[in-house]
Amino acid sequence: MRSILELQLSGFKSLFKQTFIYGLATVMPRMLSFLLVPLYTSEAVLANPAEYGKVSVIFSYFVLFNVILAYGMETAFFRFFNKEDNKSAVIGTSTISIIVTSFAFFCIALFYQYQIANYINIDVKYIGLVIWILLLDALVIIPFAWLRANQKPTRYAIIKILNVSINIGLNLFFLLALKALAQQGGLFEMLYIADFEVSYIFIANLVASAFTLVIMISFYLNIEYIFDIKLWKRMIRYAIPILIAGIAFSINETFDRILLKELLPQNIADSEIGMYSACYKLALFMTLFATAYRLGIEPYFFSHAKTKNPQKNYANILEFFVAFGSVILLTVVVFADLLKPLIIRSEAYWEAMWIVPIILLANLCLGIYHNLSVWYKITDRTRFGAYISVIGAIVTLAINFMFIEAYSYKASAVATLIAYAVMMILSYYFGRRYYPIPYNLKKIGLYLSISIGLSALSFYRFRENYVVGIAMLIVFLGVIMMLEKNRLKLVLKR
Repeated sequence: MRSILELQLSGFKSLFKQTFIYGLATVMPRMLSFLLVPLYTSEAVLANPAEYGKVSVIFSYFVLFNVILAYGMETAFFRFFNKEDNKSAVIGTSTISIIVTSFAFFCIALFYQYQIANYINIDVKYIGLVIWILLLDALVIIPFAWLRANQKPTRYAIIKILNVSINIGLNLFFLLALKALAQQGGLFEMLYIADFEVSYIFIANLVASAFTLVIMISFYLNIEYIFDIKLWKRMIRYAIPILIAGIAFSINETFDRILLKELLPQNIADSEIGMYSACYKLALFMTLFATAYRLGIEPYFFSHAKTKNPQKNYANILEFFVAFGSVILLTVVVFADLLKPLIIRSEAYWEAMWIVPIILLANLCLGIYHNLSVWYKITDRTRFGAYISVIGAIVTLAINFMFIEAYSYKASAVATLIAYAVMMILSYYFGRRYYPIPYNLKKIGLYLSISIGLSALSFYRFRENYVVGIAMLIVFLGVIMMLEKNRLKLVLKR
């Protein structure tokens, strides 16, 4: 039995190595991007939460249209790249498809930008910048997928980190340095525009996206432009449910900001969105972990689908995820009030701190859902992903519509948690029927119940009592070490 366990753990070690590097690609840039939240919420830039609320609404539309422009082709690329013998055809077909649809969107959106601006109630000067950014981001979807499929996580990480570093650097330059430099005259005076902070944020994003495409241009110069119409139709059939699921996911993830803007009184909507979005950032630690893990496991799921007894590996992977995720949940909750002045500089935003444990737990549920989703991806039943995500979106919309007017962003936070919990439960239920995986529900349930219970006590009963909070954290870590010591020893030994 020990040799079998060691064999399984050798696969985990490869997974964890890739997850660690993908984590650098995700965690390090976004940790650096924490600089932007203190910057945006400082007195010198967007001291009024209403201004930050406007930025948050625009980024919510970003999430939605990024999903639409990808239309599930990234996941389809992974599936068919591992499945088809003619990999050049998969690369060429998916690349040409994305190029054509991206430029079609760009031309149509640019032509109708004034109508779009009026319809979603956003200044047209921002719409033009957003359209360009969406185009540039869409054109690197397949190149990044190719890096992941070919197990080049280091290059992937470097490019991602460069992208965000440029974005952050330009934000610091435009929002902090440019005004002072403009007083000296010359070129800087020409670049500086008063009360142009929101536009500068999107200009920085645009330059970073353009730089990323330039770095990835070698991909376009070295592939074979083969378009296999039959293959494309098969890929699209696989991708469409992923697109539907992605749209539903974007509704769950960011549409609450749009609904807050539409359903709350105009005089408070932007401020409420600003506070909600700023405090939401404290849940980023869980989002980073879950995202890095997902980037690592998605290629792993497909590449190990034909190995002997992959279900056992998948079950163990979820246990590790829940153990680490539960620790992150409790840790961030215990130290939330120490983190908030470092990340959210103005006290005007702190009113929304109530949502932090709720959003952390919601993102943990989402991460579990992504782990559970292996069954419908490797059995080509992606329509179930669409069904489940649509149900989650319906839950999100229903709760927000019913309760935003009375409870504002608190309703949005609870809606996010309930939606992701429902998706998690549904995925497990259908997975048992179509692709049974022997998950250790007792251990997973133990980790979750202890972490959630201690987090609730820490935040709502012993908030800012760090003696009690740290003691809770030590006890929980002790439980995990006791239950996982054998597997941790084998991982470290190898």
